[in-house]
Amino acid sequence: MNLLRTFDTGFRGLLGHRLRSVLTTLGILFGVAAVICTVGIGQASTDSVQARIAALGTNLLTVTPGSTVSAGVNGGSGSATSLSMQDVSGLSDSYDAPDIEAVAPVVSGRGSLVSTASNWSTTVQGSTPAWLVTNARSMGSGSFFSDHDVQHHAQVMVLGATTALELGAGVGDIVTVNGIPFTVDGILASSGGQGFTNGDDLAVVPITTAQDDITGGSANSVQRILLSATSTDTIGSAYQEADALLLATHHIDTPADADFTITAQSSLQSTAESVTTTLTILLASVAAISLLVGGIGVMNSMLVSVTGRTREIGLRKALGATPGDLMRQFLIEAATLSFVGGVLGVGAALLAAWLIPRFTGISVTLTPAPIIIAVTVAAGVGLIFGVYPAARAARLAPIDALRAE
Repeated sequence: MNLLRTFDTGFRGLLGHRLRSVLTTLGILFGVAAVICTVGIGQASTDSVQARIAALGTNLLTVTPGSTVSAGVNGGSGSATSLSMQDVSGLSDSYDAPDIEAVAPVVSGRGSLVSTASNWSTTVQGSTPAWLVTNARSMGSGSFFSDHDVQHHAQVMVLGATTALELGAGVGDIVTVNGIPFTVDGILASSGGQGFTNGDDLAVVPITTAQDDITGGSANSVQRILLSATSTDTIGSAYQEADALLLATHHIDTPADADFTITAQSSLQSTAESVTTTLTILLASVAAISLLVGGIGVMNSMLVSVTGRTREIGLRKALGATPGDLMRQFLIEAATLSFVGGVLGVGAALLAAWLIPRFTGISVTLTPAPIIIAVTVAAGVGLIFGVYPAARAARLAPIDALRAE
């Protein structure tokens, strides 16, 4: 029997048992759709995290203090007060650190903000005008406070877009922070989020004012220092310059004993990407189990088909059909069920990718690679799980098959 005739016979066998074929196909359909949607959600999550981290600026380096140790208990990274304004001055020296473009000291705390229209609790950061450069931010309206404001402990502030919206405040309005009045100098342009936080929900004030009225503590101590390299190509050299300067000013001879940590934005991005990729693989593996279940359904359907068509198999062998012909026929039937299920699964996944963001707010990003792989795997599953039923049909003796009831 030629191959075309074998295909025709196989399709006729499937059409002869439509309900069973449809139910078998559903198992593959849901498996393929689940895998594609899961990978799509994982890809969208990865893209979102990378976009938020990129909003911080690809040239950003963050210096954080070391940890305190009290009674043998480690207070954790950042709990020490090892960074100072002297460190900021040293890092700002273009002669010693030519690859560092801007340096911004930061102190922060929670504050209760009250305007004439509303109230809102958010993070209040104290810094200098270099904060705009290091965070790669821009102004939406108004202006950022100046070095003069920092020197004179001015009670002025810049609001994030979300904070300004929640307070109903604009440029020139008065907003009190923990009962202390501040004049709004400007509103930051929306950043769409930074890292794992909302970068539009904050207030920035001069660092001297923050130390006086919000965070307290020593006027010389800072919680962290933000550095901006001159370009993406100089991040490595900027890191080395900052590390060498801080080791020298802190009188530390062994780098392993450093009481500070310098973190590059690229390392945070690679870590986040690794985490989201691992989660995507995990979820896709769980979804792939449904494909395995669908494959078992194909095998079960084909075994039932072989059992129900025993006399037909015997008659065809008696008329000259070879074991290879029967093997190909049942493999074609199994692969067709899986392939059709895979194609329909792609359609279901496309529909789900359109519906999920509209009803849940979860983004789904579909790319060709997982779709092609899912359909190919679905067809392969059909072939693999169809081998045993096909081999069983091919091994039936004609006389036994014709005698079967």
